[in-house]
Amino acid sequence: MGASVAVAAPAASVNAPTAPAQDASSGKREVLSAVLEAWKAADIDAVCSHLDDDVVWHYAAGVLPPLRGAPAARVFLQKLRDDIAEVRWRIFNYAEAGDLLFVEGVDEYIAANSARAVAPYAGVLVFRGAKICEWRDYFDRGQLEKTRAGEAPPEFVEALIARPAR
Repeated sequence: MGASVAVAAPAASVNAPTAPAQDASSGKREVLSAVLEAWKAADIDAVCSHLDDDVVWHYAAGVLPPLRGAPAARVFLQKLRDDIAEVRWRIFNYAEAGDLLFVEGVDEYIAANSARAVAPYAGVLVFRGAKICEWRDYFDRGQLEKTRAGEAPPEFVEALIARPAR
């Protein structure tokens, strides 16, 4: 569900099993969880309800130009939904700093052609209040496309994405 911006931020809190109090932080992780669950349910309206009207979304930062505005995000999500049979997107770790949420996980889904598409993923989300106003996704699009075409991911990728989600 990523132009470059340099951000100097204070030390962030990292979600860890030994620090459950971090789950009750500012709610940014909960917003992303709601987006993830809505995407798994193919509920584009619910996904878009968490996006600022002026969102700038770099779906493939450094590879594709950004989507600008919630209407553009909605059109993109509708096209993407048509190519996905089952969503398996998972988050392994996250950290918050001010209005930023950093996440690490795996972008994984079963494509309409029944292939398992998979790529390790990192994202930076910027919030304005409770809405996502900037989203930058970082992943190896080549890896995703290879697996989407039916190629098995390398063992090191399988090991990287086999970690439990949080």
